[in-house]
Amino acid sequence: MKEKKVQSSHIRGIAYLGQSLMVHFNDGSWYAYLNVPRETYQAFLKAESKGKFLAEHIKPSFRYERL
Repeated sequence: MKEKKVQSSHIRGIAYLGQSLMVHFNDGSWYAYLNVPRETYQAFLKAESKGKFLAEHIKPSFRYERL
């Protein structure tokens, strides 16, 4: 799994494996969002505000678990 570093006040990096989107937060925690389509991952990468995109498009739509 290769983590992509991102510019965000809350998110350190993200990774995508299969259909799992892994989010590495600045506090060191990791969360996996399950069954995320590649198109959503790509839109997340392009989003100007990663935190806003996560809150509006990913958290309400996909099951997640802390790793």
